[in-house]
Amino acid sequence: MSTEKATFAAGCFWGVEAAFAAIPGVTATAVGYEGGSLLRPTYKDVCTDQTGHAEVVEIDFDPVKVSYQQLLDTFFKLHDPTTLNRQGPDWGTQYRSAIFFHSPEQEQQALAKIDQLTAAGAYKPRRIVTRVEPAQSFWRAEEYHQRYLEKRGMASCHI
Repeated sequence: MSTEKATFAAGCFWGVEAAFAAIPGVTATAVGYEGGSLLRPTYKDVCTDQTGHAEVVEIDFDPVKVSYQQLLDTFFKLHDPTTLNRQGPDWGTQYRSAIFFHSPEQEQQALAKIDQLTAAGAYKPRRIVTRVEPAQSFWRAEEYHQRYLEKRGMASCHI
């Protein structure tokens, strides 16, 4: 089995991880931080809104069982991609909407999806503010954040 990676930021990573982990073909998930300047950031560091990191879910997936396009569809259904640096009650740059691509094909598909949703007027009159950026260093979050909802017997949070 050959796997690929995908990385998405859609607000608080707990519910986002649970949603992606439930998709057949997703073989592993991890929550962490990406897109900032500090090496080895902690949750406390990221919550200062000074490191530039987003809360992300890094996904390993089997492209034979689930396509990157399907993961993009899920990403856009999970959150409001029109709110800048905010999802629900959570605000700050760490809660921004972002797609961190791992290949030129992922970048093209992400940009095409945004163009498609925009052309269809899916969020009119608001505009999609999702950033599409190259994947950088993924910093795994503290262990208590991994599978947070699952460990507590919760199916979802406020997302």
